[in-house]
Amino acid sequence: MDTTADTYAARRAEIETYFDRTAVHAWERLTSDAPVGRIRATVREGRDTMRATLLSWLPEDLTGARILDAGCGTGALAVEAARRGAEVVAVDLSPTLIRLANDRMPADLRGRLSFHVGDMLDPALGTFDHAVCMDSLIHYDSADAVRMLSGLTRRARGSVVFTLAPRTPALAMMHGIGRLFPRGDRAPSIEPVSLDGFRYRAAADPALDGWRLDRSERVSRGFYISQALEAVGPCAA
Repeated sequence: MDTTADTYAARRAEIETYFDRTAVHAWERLTSDAPVGRIRATVREGRDTMRATLLSWLPEDLTGARILDAGCGTGALAVEAARRGAEVVAVDLSPTLIRLANDRMPADLRGRLSFHVGDMLDPALGTFDHAVCMDSLIHYDSADAVRMLSGLTRRARGSVVFTLAPRTPALAMMHGIGRLFPRGDRAPSIEPVSLDGFRYRAAADPALDGWRLDRSERVSRGFYISQALEAVGPCAA
């Protein structure tokens, strides 16, 4: 029995349910310019900083490049990449978030930017110069996160930039606070991982042969803590 595949499928279904039904209105507000409370304001600031960090690790001029935005949410990162000249394919599990992304798409980017409902690992999406996966792997344990990274590297020629939830005392505390909310109001649990452990697993995965984990940067803003990493492929310039 492939228990890794089973846990991945179960967690994917939980995430789809949460973002497509439970939290869609809160997520719509968080990813807009609407006023939010103090805690969500720190999350918004952290996400803005992380998005800028991941985009800064891609070439400044993306003209002619094909980019995968894996777990695109409402599409802010995809829009910025398309503005820099890329052809962007953005995918998310949630049909509701994809509808929001399409509603927010600037008219001048139609034709360079497309949003899709589906699995970020779907081979039908094709191949890419770079893949970006912001705050999607944070809901998976280390084994599943490495499995998903190896799947993304099969789609990308140059690099995969992504985030993990680092195992820190502050994140552990916030994780514990989250358990105090009624079950129906809880977000899918974040899975803090040991970065050293993740690197060890990635180095031992034959599917990642030829890829190296390069840059790493942590973003911490109040209730937002996330670790950016860059995987560079053998075809990178």
